[in-house]
Amino acid sequence: MKDIQNLLNDEDATGLAEWVRRGEVQPIDLLVAVIQRIEHVEPQLNAVAERLYDSARSAALDAAKSQGVFAGVPTLIKDLFTPVNGARMSNGSLAMGEFRAPFEAEVVSRLRRAGCVLAGTTTAPEFGTSYSTESTRFGATRNPWNLEHSAGGSSGGAAALVAARVVPFAHGNDGGGSLRVPASCCGVFGFKPSRGLMPSGPMVGEGWAGLSTAHAITLTVRDSAALLDATAGMDLGAPYAGPVQSLSYASAAQRDPGTLRIALIEQSGTWPTSPESLAAVREAAQLCESLGHRIEPVSLPIVLPEFLDHVFTIIGANTRNHVDMLGRMRGFDVQDAELEARTRIILRDKGNVSGAQYTAAVEWIHALGRQLATLMQDYDVILSPVLTREPARIGELVVPDVSLSLEDMIERSHRYSPFAALFNASGQPAMSVPLFWSAAGLPMGAHFAGRFGEEGV
Repeated sequence: MKDIQNLLNDEDATGLAEWVRRGEVQPIDLLVAVIQRIEHVEPQLNAVAERLYDSARSAALDAAKSQGVFAGVPTLIKDLFTPVNGARMSNGSLAMGEFRAPFEAEVVSRLRRAGCVLAGTTTAPEFGTSYSTESTRFGATRNPWNLEHSAGGSSGGAAALVAARVVPFAHGNDGGGSLRVPASCCGVFGFKPSRGLMPSGPMVGEGWAGLSTAHAITLTVRDSAALLDATAGMDLGAPYAGPVQSLSYASAAQRDPGTLRIALIEQSGTWPTSPESLAAVREAAQLCESLGHRIEPVSLPIVLPEFLDHVFTIIGANTRNHVDMLGRMRGFDVQDAELEARTRIILRDKGNVSGAQYTAAVEWIHALGRQLATLMQDYDVILSPVLTREPARIGELVVPDVSLSLEDMIERSHRYSPFAALFNASGQPAMSVPLFWSAAGLPMGAHFAGRFGEEGV
């Protein structure tokens, strides 16, 4: 009999599914092993929002004859605007109470059809607006490499569990770096697809005016590509859709891209990049050069404070809509005591913007997308740091009270990761690749962004 724990150590999701399809491993045995791993690490990591073991056991038994690309592979879904039928959806907030959706997100349904077994949901900060997964509801999700440091955010629970080898991949979403920042913090692979490529419904039409999209944190690039093959494409009634390439993403990941022209951005122009983060991105650039690619240093052509003011206009209006809708749904208004200081500051300063202000912010973001698309006429890829320094310590990015101005709150978070959100605005595919370790033994990813719709590069 195959040792399941060793198999989980040695294989990615694609490899595990091959064992299941051959009949050499049973999905229920994989699930039992994953549950054991969750229970072993959860007291230290605090990465699970809800355990779904009973329904997972039934699904694992049903998956025994699956021929799906991820047949019988256990995974978890991020607890943030991604309903799982019958599971609690808290969005990281006390205000959500015990809400359980009677339906599920299309991306969840597609993962099930691919053979995945859903073992639970993962933690996220309240409404996904922080680069550290810390909340009043769940507490702090910790970095497997050093428990005094954050796993990143907002897909911190997913990244922590993948880095700890609990599961080979976990679902997440990304509205400003929320897949790539935790992937960098935890030393795993985080990929954000192009705008419109992934389904967002039926609950969400477009997250944050199109800034947000779903995908996953993975151990391997081939799993990330295979997940795109299994889940990409518009869902019923989608307001728009991104281009889906004819060649499978799994095949594209194996293809030689040829010599790439890579623009290297080391500094944001607003907040400095630390020497260690510079070393990380320069090492990535040297690796690319050794593979035959051409590196050309460029400057970031964007004023970040202005950009982020428009981003938070969009986030503030969407947060106001969500909080008001929650109040209507439960029959009484959401109270300040139910919301964290970060959310209250966003609502205070950006929650009551006019329609004209919101439209202007969206138009500004679209203009930025055109500006970056013009830059991409000369380059295949943009390389930059994911973070300006090593992963933050627990509590470092938490907003303690509402006395902070919105500008100071934005600076506190985005001086930490000034680059990632740009590519949510432009809709370009972008990824964090684990290529560097700090002197303190913490991972630091390199950030690569490609042309819109060119995931295969």
